[in-house]
Parts: sequence; structure tokens; C-alpha cells
Amino acid sequence: MQLGAELRRLREKAGLTLVEAVDGLALSTTKVHRVENGLTAFKSTAELRLLLERYGVEDEEDIEFLTEIQRDSLNRGWWSQYRSVMPSGMEMYVGLEAGAKAVRAWHPSVVIGLLQTERYVRAMLEVAKPVEETTTEFVERIIQLRMERKDQLVRRKPSPELWAILDEAALRKMVGSADVMREQYEEIIRLTKLDNVTVQILPMASSIYRSSFNFNLLDFEAPALTVVQTDLPDGSNVSDKQTTVWAFTRRFDALRAGALAPGETPTFLHRLAGEI
Repeated sequence: MQLGAELRRLREKAGLTLVEAVDGLALSTTKVHRVENGLTAFKSTAELRLLLERYGVEDEEDIEFLTEIQRDSLNRGWWSQYRSVMPSGMEMYVGLEAGAKAVRAWHPSVVIGLLQTERYVRAMLEVAKPVEETTTEFVERIIQLRMERKDQLVRRKPSPELWAILDEAALRKMVGSADVMREQYEEIIRLTKLDNVTVQILPMASSIYRSSFNFNLLDFEAPALTVVQTDLPDGSNVSDKQTTVWAFTRRFDALRAGALAPGETPTFLHRLAGEI
């Protein structure tokens, strides 16, 4: 998606349509369209170089930078081993998450996945198991995937930034048992001590804006790109459409403005642990 966004910008800067871009080249408009939309990659850097030459890109550093992104896009990441248990669109999202410099997240009904404990995830999946007709293997693989994603917050260098907003209702919703919930609160407090993690809580008593559905905004380094992800009943939807990104950025900013200050999160969770 990063490569596609940059190629689209270069094509438009050169004043070319898709048809004009591929005229005389061993490339189809369909292929370039799919590359620009992050749906596929070129099979070789030679194809990419042909297009860059057509767009008038001559600086060797710029060419090498884009060919490096191209090579990275062909590599299968650590998450590919879990592809058999990921619903439609999730593999793309996890891959994007693994390369993002920052993630801004909101979830009104459960604790955000990147903050969940193993026991919290297991309790959710076990309750859903007979309804969704999932297997024990599926449950274990999903838990492993989620824990690996959380580990990336600590192990990746440079560390990605996470700014998560949690609804108080999601924190009060019983998952598993009181012990599971108290452990989950402590885990959130632990993670907020990391320099790259910020967590805010939106109190139920506050009559302020709330988005009724969850979403994630992912920001990337140059070429600059932001994408938004939302859950679907049977998968995940990802978009880098500018109007969509703007709409969800406004939603996140409104949620952030209405939530308690980050410094109040530990105190709030300690109080919740006592009540539960």
C-alpha cells in the first residue's frame, strides 16, 4: 500500500493516465491499478523500474528506496504462519500493523487486542467457541497470534506508538472472571509505563461523542500514508481513501478530547479493580 500510494502520486505528478502509463510497456492497466491500490506487487524490480522511468524518476536514491519497499512487499512476514486462522482481510491488516510507525485505536465493547492478556483472549474465544463452531487448535493459534502482535510493541525497533482509547463500558464488561479482569487492568497499567504506549478511558457518565463501532488508524513513514481499519462480521476492511481517513481521524480526535487524561488511567483502573 505504501508503494502503491507513492506510484499513484508519481503518475499523477507526471500527468499520465493509467493507459498512458503502460503504453508500450509489458504491463497492463489492471496490474498497475492493483499495485496502486495495494492489492498486489510487481513480480520483479525490473517492472517497477520501467514504470519509474516512464514517470521521469531519475534520482538513484529515490529508485533504490522504492525498489527496497518492493522487495519488502514480496517477503512473507512472521504473521503468515497464522494465515489459516485469520478471517478475510486480517492478514493484510496484521501486515500493515507490523510496519506502522503509529496506531490509534478505539473499541467500545472489548479491550483493544494489542492490550489484551492471554487469559482475557482465551475467555472470549472459549465463550464463542460453540457458537462459532471453532476448534481448540483455532483458539490456541489466535491466542498465539494476538500475543505475538502485542510483543511487537516491546520488541520492534524503533518501537511503534500505540494510542488507545477504551470505553469504560468495555472495561466493566465481565470476560472470564473477576480475576481475569483484574489481571487485564494490571496489564494495561503495565503497558502504559512504556514510552510508546498511551491509554485513555472514556467514562460512561460523560455525555460526549462515542463512535458505536471500533476502528484503527495506522500511520506510516515516508512515503507518508495513513490507513483505516474497521471490523466486519466476517473479516476486516482496510482503506487508504483520503476522505475515509479524514472522517475517522475526526472521530478519534473527538474521542481523545472527551476521554480522561492519560495520567488518570492507572488510578481509574485501580478503582475499577476494587469495585469488581
